[in-house]
Amino acid sequence: MCGIVGYIGDKNAQSFLISGLKRLEYRGYDSAGIATLSEKGKATLIRAKGKIANLEEKVAKNKRSDTTGIGHTRWATHGEPSEKNAHPHKAGSIYLVHNGIIENYKAIKEHLKDHEFKSDTDTEVLAALINSFYSDGKHSLADAVVQALKLAKGTYGIAVISENNPDEIIVARSGSPLVIGVGNGETLIASDASALVGHTKNAIYLKDGEIARVTKDSIEVKTLNSEPVSAKVEEIETNLAAIQKGGYDHFLLKEIMEQPDSLAETLRGRIDAKNGTVTLGGPGLSESELRRISHLVIVGCGTAYYAGVLAGYYIEQFTPGITIEPVIASEYRYKQSYLPENSLALIVSQSGETADTLACLREIKKQGIKTIGIVNAIGSTIAREVDGGTYVHVGPEISVASTKAFTSQVIAMVMFGITMAQAKGVKNTILRPYINEIAKLPTEIKKVLDGSADQIKKITKKYTKYEHGIYLGRDVAYPTAMEGALKMKEISYLDANAYAFGELKHGPLALVDDRFFEVAILPKGHLYDKAISNVQEVLARGGHMVVFTNEDSFDLPVENVVKITTQLEIFAPILMNILSQLFAYNMAVAKGNNVDQPRNLAKSVTVE
Repeated sequence: MCGIVGYIGDKNAQSFLISGLKRLEYRGYDSAGIATLSEKGKATLIRAKGKIANLEEKVAKNKRSDTTGIGHTRWATHGEPSEKNAHPHKAGSIYLVHNGIIENYKAIKEHLKDHEFKSDTDTEVLAALINSFYSDGKHSLADAVVQALKLAKGTYGIAVISENNPDEIIVARSGSPLVIGVGNGETLIASDASALVGHTKNAIYLKDGEIARVTKDSIEVKTLNSEPVSAKVEEIETNLAAIQKGGYDHFLLKEIMEQPDSLAETLRGRIDAKNGTVTLGGPGLSESELRRISHLVIVGCGTAYYAGVLAGYYIEQFTPGITIEPVIASEYRYKQSYLPENSLALIVSQSGETADTLACLREIKKQGIKTIGIVNAIGSTIAREVDGGTYVHVGPEISVASTKAFTSQVIAMVMFGITMAQAKGVKNTILRPYINEIAKLPTEIKKVLDGSADQIKKITKKYTKYEHGIYLGRDVAYPTAMEGALKMKEISYLDANAYAFGELKHGPLALVDDRFFEVAILPKGHLYDKAISNVQEVLARGGHMVVFTNEDSFDLPVENVVKITTQLEIFAPILMNILSQLFAYNMAVAKGNNVDQPRNLAKSVTVE
């Protein structure tokens, strides 16, 4: 959730730290700070509440030529957003930045009588604990960090510097990502590789339980038990253009509009419409293993969960004899769930670092169940710990609200379902319609974006006065409605909720009045007529309804209808989700909200 950057080399540390933190703004934060060291070890600590622009103003008044430093953007957990709670935290000669949560910080704090605590954070406790070992003169900086981490319980990604050692930075991780950029005469540190783009193409991704001592010319990685690690240097695949707005007002709009191309990348080399086949090499399962699968659990949070629900609806349509179980990771990790023999788990996460999802992955593996990752971030923790996987390859998703990742997650899971069905002997005549439509989907998305964006923008203006929204759908349109409602509440701050159309008469109809608007996801299909009856139920009670449909003959007297012309029928709900994304985006813009960084939220949720 928070962002970490670090620099050691011959260039100006303040400059890199500020630019790196700006690259990580999308992760969500409420304060920021940097600490730098001169060659002689003189420290400069600058922190500010609010946006990085506030920190940048302070840095401009305190410019230094320091060449070593660490920086941080904080998303509050312990203690309110404030300058005193912002990172880096100082204890003695130690400066520390930290992502994660130290669960036993209160117990540790009681034993640190010599330190005068100035913040409300668990991070300052960890800094003081490191200093208690380092200040006794018996431990090197790296040893002091190791001793402290052995006593700490929780999750962390940390970077540590000391006034006594300006030529080194110590970094370590457990449950929170850290990347070490390998430069020429310089070493860079970040919690996300996007902060390193343009500075180096080579990086080492630290694994849980590893600690590294870095200088400008060297990187030494060990385990917390002091066992040397042969760290692999990997290429950073992201380019600079991918993390810039490219002329759009917001990253969110850019990412919505990128979906024809991002989905095409997901499909590249994997789908053969001519021969009616899907080939996924990443899962690494044999045909016999695929045939044996009888229970598929799909694990995710938020948008990833809704992607799993939607994909599950599709997979069960063409795969007989299989149970599909989408689960919310934050709930499932604490259930006493037993997965039956011949189960498989799909682990879904854009960032590959989602804490609850990662915890589920580890618990599922303890049962001996194979796990397949549906992940976007290459080199992420989930991508490394699953037994096999399928990268969705949508490129960086900078806006907190996920859009292009959702689309590709759904289709990647459906393609996995097709490979499973192929292995089980499902006839090609059943699978080919799905394969044909998937191949056409990028083009059809582009048609919707080109043909409906202006209409959605005009419609949105009529609904900015409302504080509540109800999203409705049946069958595959129901999880589409759930994801649409989530987008609306995430960025517009409207109280938007989704219901299955058939559930209206069981309670939600009581909500229909002039405070609410309704959005109906209405694709053609075997339940279309039933959904039409549900729309009439809402209209009879004075509902203010917007309908997204691909049925030309729709003619009910709703306030607004957006009709899309498409060759697709099976995956038409994906196109209607694009309309929901545009609707939420325009609503947030009209309300003057921070579209890319909605309040209280973060992109990569690495804490519970």
